[in-house]
Amino acid sequence: MNHPAEIIINEIPDIQASPDTRSISIDKVGIKDIRHPVIVRDRSGREQHTVAMFNMYVNLPHNFKGTHMSRFVEILNQNEFEISIESFKHMIEDMTKIMKAKSGHIEMTFPYFINKKAPISGVESLMDYEVSFIGQINRNKSGVSVKVVVPVTSLCPCSKNISDYGAHNQRSHVTILVHTQDFIWVEELIDTVEKIASCELYGILKRPDEKHVTERAYDNPKFVEDLVRDVAVEFNKDRRIKAYTVESENFESIHNHSAYAMLSRDKRRDKSDILPL
Repeated sequence: MNHPAEIIINEIPDIQASPDTRSISIDKVGIKDIRHPVIVRDRSGREQHTVAMFNMYVNLPHNFKGTHMSRFVEILNQNEFEISIESFKHMIEDMTKIMKAKSGHIEMTFPYFINKKAPISGVESLMDYEVSFIGQINRNKSGVSVKVVVPVTSLCPCSKNISDYGAHNQRSHVTILVHTQDFIWVEELIDTVEKIASCELYGILKRPDEKHVTERAYDNPKFVEDLVRDVAVEFNKDRRIKAYTVESENFESIHNHSAYAMLSRDKRRDKSDILPL
């Protein structure tokens, strides 16, 4: 015997499932900017409880009028709060099966916190980074990329060279997008960027720390081009990384515009460094 609610639903016409006669397929259709609580594990083994912003899309064949938007929310709520690369990959696969789609795309963006010690005083504070998991599946082939925005300090080599004293510096955002063939911690990616920057950032600095980071940046000047190239050198040596994109934006302190550089490499297409799929 049918439940009264099921009878009502069955009696209501499903306009989205009706045929479409324009013969135009849609590459991505779905929902954007939906917040959902998640739990992620960091390198220390601790759990971080945070809120992520999700974008979820599938393809729509030419013969269907629309997709069922509520199902995306149902898929999100069916998954456990703890999110890993593996569980995220399964979510993408489940979404395409439930939506009966050939391709799917999910983006999950959330703040990620690392406890850092100031370089001289050792005072501890939290630094936040913007992290995204970006997953795609197309005809049963799936993959997950990790994107991280790392704020750093950059000091201008030209300003240092031409000035009698001092040099202008600014905060910069180095954004990395990596596709890996083996597990890699988010902290490892952040470490790579902070190591090559003029100086890394900290939540709290005492006066001895401020002296240290000021002098470190002065001794390690970097153009925006230097930042992306130096990150690329490190990624080229890491065989866990199959492909990557590195962007750097310097929020100039003496101009009302930013300086920008970007490079993208797929190491699988470089015959000098063939990596297995």
